[in-house]
Amino acid sequence: MQRRLFTLFIAFTLLMVPITTVFAEGWGYKKSKDGKAPDVGSYGPLIEKYDGFYVDHSDEKMIYLTFDNGYEQGHTAKVLDVLKEQQVPATFFVTGHYINSAPELVQRMANEGHIIGNHSWNHPDFTQLSKQEMKKELSKVEETVSELTKQDTMTYVRPPKGKFNEQTLKWARELGYIHAFWSVAFVDWETNKQKGWEYAYQSILGQIHPGAVVLLHTVSKDNADALNELIIQLRKRGYHFGSLNDLMMKKLLPFPIIGL
Repeated sequence: MQRRLFTLFIAFTLLMVPITTVFAEGWGYKKSKDGKAPDVGSYGPLIEKYDGFYVDHSDEKMIYLTFDNGYEQGHTAKVLDVLKEQQVPATFFVTGHYINSAPELVQRMANEGHIIGNHSWNHPDFTQLSKQEMKKELSKVEETVSELTKQDTMTYVRPPKGKFNEQTLKWARELGYIHAFWSVAFVDWETNKQKGWEYAYQSILGQIHPGAVVLLHTVSKDNADALNELIIQLRKRGYHFGSLNDLMMKKLLPFPIIGL
């Protein structure tokens, strides 16, 4: 009798405890090879519901360069040199480790007119955090960058490991952030498996399309070595380079205003 009562008590207790299953999505798609943006399926409407983006839908021959900076491997200065020489804007998504280990490069990014985006302080999976923990991760990056540079606000967040769900998209928007995903990328972050600048060059050109948001990692020597020739070649193909702020302005004002 006592055992039965105990079993009933446990069953009742479990019924009273809310069961929360957290589903995590990993950003991904089938790479485009025909000069068109990749099909991201249901992810597209989901992220756009919270003002996020992965591409410029205008079909203009624009490219938006973005770099993820988890740690420094000695190649970011060369990337910045090329961007400065070619007068190309970019967005750098930084972590706490990067800020602490390379503050002078963070300052240089801002001083040379690039946008600094938020890649979280500790690079956790957002879907495993509470809203308060997520806020702490983002706020610490924003506050530290503000102390180092003249950029006093942050708009764009790139989720660590590409992990997200509707809850994290919603929380980020409530915290003032817009998710910035991508439409062109390749495995470039394995520092012990670099394949030469031609590999990086061809990997990007093979996927490029109008409105591409390109994700690169600055730990890659291949990327740094390929960047100048890549920009030159893309311009020869009629492409122009914009910042993520340009992309967002086009989302807000999809038709050009005469006189501006």
